[in-house]
Amino acid sequence: MTVRKIDFSLLTQAGYPIQKFDEGDVIFSDGDGGDYMFLVRSGTIDILRKGSVVETVGPGGIFGEMALIDGSPRSATAKAAESCELVAIPEKGFLFMVHEAPYFALDVMRTLSERLRVMNQLV
Repeated sequence: MTVRKIDFSLLTQAGYPIQKFDEGDVIFSDGDGGDYMFLVRSGTIDILRKGSVVETVGPGGIFGEMALIDGSPRSATAKAAESCELVAIPEKGFLFMVHEAPYFALDVMRTLSERLRVMNQLV
């Protein structure tokens, strides 16, 4: 699930720097607060539920959006599958992206929809 090409310089100029993580680093854990969603610039992130990988997110992909949108705790753990570069986007940054690149909101909704369909197939 990939978001359209995002201008990372737009985010960094707005004050959202690129963060680097090493393979094995935990970005967030199940149950943590969810003040940020993440956009992957490079590398891959494994999304784990009860210790099992349910999705791998690569460059251009997003994760952590559910907790940002609804204010609930994280429902999964995100762990760097390899060295990666991410941009952490708080709610203010999400609104900025929707304003500056309106397709961004549609891509987030598509990602949520795709993830829901996958989960429905597992039930």
